[in-house]
Amino acid sequence: MIEGYEEFTESQLKILNRYVTNTSSNIFVLRNLPEVIKGALFSRYSRSSLGLRSLLLKDFILNEETAFQAIVGIHVGGDKEEHELEDQVVAIKKAQNFYDRILDGYGDDSIGELGGAHLALENVSMIAAKIIEDSRIGGSPLEKSTRYIYFDQKVDGEFLFYREPILMTSAFKDPYLKTCNHLFETYSALIPPLTEIIERKFPKEHDISKVAYTAALRAKVLDCLRGLLPASALTNMGMYGNGRFFEGLLQKLNCHNLAEMQDVGRKSFQELTKVVPSFVRRADPNHKYQRTFSNFREQMANDLKVLTDRHTDTLEKMQHGGVRLINYDAKSPHRVAAALLFEYCDAGLLELQEHCQALPEEDLNRILDSACNFRENRRHKSPRALEHATFTFEIVADFGIYRDLHRHRMLTQDRQLLTCNFGYFTPHEIVGTELEKPYRDAMDEAKKIYEKIAEELPEEAQYIVPMAYNMHWYFHVNLRALQWLCELRSASAGHPTYRFIAQEMAKQVSKVVPSFERFFKFVDYEGYELGRLGQEIRTVEKKMARS
Repeated sequence: MIEGYEEFTESQLKILNRYVTNTSSNIFVLRNLPEVIKGALFSRYSRSSLGLRSLLLKDFILNEETAFQAIVGIHVGGDKEEHELEDQVVAIKKAQNFYDRILDGYGDDSIGELGGAHLALENVSMIAAKIIEDSRIGGSPLEKSTRYIYFDQKVDGEFLFYREPILMTSAFKDPYLKTCNHLFETYSALIPPLTEIIERKFPKEHDISKVAYTAALRAKVLDCLRGLLPASALTNMGMYGNGRFFEGLLQKLNCHNLAEMQDVGRKSFQELTKVVPSFVRRADPNHKYQRTFSNFREQMANDLKVLTDRHTDTLEKMQHGGVRLINYDAKSPHRVAAALLFEYCDAGLLELQEHCQALPEEDLNRILDSACNFRENRRHKSPRALEHATFTFEIVADFGIYRDLHRHRMLTQDRQLLTCNFGYFTPHEIVGTELEKPYRDAMDEAKKIYEKIAEELPEEAQYIVPMAYNMHWYFHVNLRALQWLCELRSASAGHPTYRFIAQEMAKQVSKVVPSFERFFKFVDYEGYELGRLGQEIRTVEKKMARS
């Protein structure tokens, strides 16, 4: 009997070879199959005695109801290809009832995680990108970088920023357009002189590659000036997600207050329906689940706004800047130690916790050391036992920092609206130079217009806020995720401002729970003026080695 325990005829093997990477091994990968088929196939697989290849043949390839041949039988070449792509969409629609019955029949939302799609979102605002990335689990986003790409391009003579439709039909249209254009003009005008200033301060050394130096110099300049970009600046995103992720994302977008998000939701639903219709069908605006979800979100928001006004009227407004650790448990080292021992014994977790709580400090430290002594770099991820310790940080820092740190999805985070109420960040590279005045003038002008718009349209006013303005958010994070965040974001190649946040979080945890300092062994506390240079040199060296 072959390793995969299944036997196939020659004709069956010929068919299967197109759709699986191996027809004999017990380990193989699916290929050349649309997501709707892969998802339905795996959902059937969980309740079948057949192997996956046999199931694929019997229930899908040879089953007329699946419209299998019409969906996957695409040939490349001219008009024929175009017609068959159209036929594929029609076939998926025709067979959707079949796939819906499979997915509904198993009654488990996790089946939606068995298929996915790659969604491209172009020319969406910085605000939209963050709202999309708020949906954390099951989606993997990648966003256009403000570090490597100049954002002062024009299309048809206009800078690329979102023309918010409500603002475009209001009395704020002209000041909004004027302010956004001024921010982009200032950003563009300061690039050449700042490049000269930094180049004079950090001239290229003779043993440094010109390519690496130029890339590091550009990154340094753009890191300094990105704060001038308004939150309306357009960006591009690539998003891979499973069906369950996209359904949840679309449901949130459909009932969002901002018109842009509703538009993104509507267009995304239209496109995803072409490839994974059975996974996102409940995000149709007319579906009962979408309607009840929208009602729930609206009623909850209205109720919470009333309660917020009632309970926060006498509280002082947030004044604290930087990073503040506000919640932690001093007993968490005992729980982490108990969890480290749990896997290797047959004792109860409660008993282990009580035992570790009674241990001398030397013995407790020895257990904790076992989880970090053998780590050789930050990519050696710690065991899940570290997740038994949690911390809550409150942060006030600029929107640019938030954009970078927000991408860490394995934590609980939330933010308040973008405002101009907490001041803004000024890069020390321009302080005391002729560039400081135009930078500050642009920031001050944006604040004036923001305040006028915010009186009437606080959510839409966010679009005019420059990225250098500080915002207010929190992270609730376990020790394992925090270790990864701090060690990654403190690395020398990172932006100096988010490096500070990462360093500060590690310092504050180490101060209140000294026994956890050992878990931040690869946090880089040094300062770097041209921090990207080392990474660029390594990139160039790798390219040269390959060539």
